[in-house]
Amino acid sequence: MKNLDLKIRIAEKQDVPLILQLIKELADYEKLLHEVVADEETLHESLFNDSKGPEVLIAEEGEKSVGFVLFFHNFSTFLGRKGIYIEDLYVREEFRGKGYGEMILKKICSLAKERNCGRADWWVLNWNEKAINFYKKIGAKPMDEWTVFRLTEDVIEKLDV
Repeated sequence: MKNLDLKIRIAEKQDVPLILQLIKELADYEKLLHEVVADEETLHESLFNDSKGPEVLIAEEGEKSVGFVLFFHNFSTFLGRKGIYIEDLYVREEFRGKGYGEMILKKICSLAKERNCGRADWWVLNWNEKAINFYKKIGAKPMDEWTVFRLTEDVIEKLDV
């Protein structure tokens, strides 16, 4: 479904409070609000002071904020090309079912084509069946054979580096 009322724009510095609000809404939906330590100052520094850092697109229906996508470039050694990694894609509950998530993903795919990227990747929580079914419906393939690993800041500090 195409909704001509949706506008997707590049986030600007004055959007930082909105971005933080959307991050917290997403974290609450994912039952991870207790893990959010980001604040406006950190987001401002991370999003707008590094030309190679993450980017944010804001989706709007008229004057209302619908959601956002935060992404950055990664690299595939096998493809020999950069890709887009979607850190977060969130559509507010009252705007779901209108095709906005698909439109946001199409915008990411358009950017991937413009930037000669070989693919787009993201994670989804394994309990989020609605999202998993949506992603499969549009042609995304789950990477079931991979296990995600993470070193947190406290562990990094303990390593002899």
